[in-house]
Amino acid sequence: MKYKVRVKTKVARALPRLPRDVQRLLFLLVADLQADGPIQKEWRNFSSLGGDRYHCHLTYCYVACWTCGKGEIEIEVYYVGSREKAPY
Repeated sequence: MKYKVRVKTKVARALPRLPRDVQRLLFLLVADLQADGPIQKEWRNFSSLGGDRYHCHLTYCYVACWTCGKGEIEIEVYYVGSREKAPY
């Protein structure tokens, strides 16, 4: 099943300010989300945040957070940034 991944406008606006390696990792994560869905156990420190929310570390300092309702095929990436400011 192919999933549809939507990146929130706030994340898209912040993307150019992120380091290049973090940008590349985010694009790889989005490709994995499209192909395999919200459960991404191969990514470092992947975990469920409760409910339909998930996160993983892109690097030591940067994380990505996304949500996907049960039975839905749309995933929304709602945060990419420093882990200190992550909304968990």
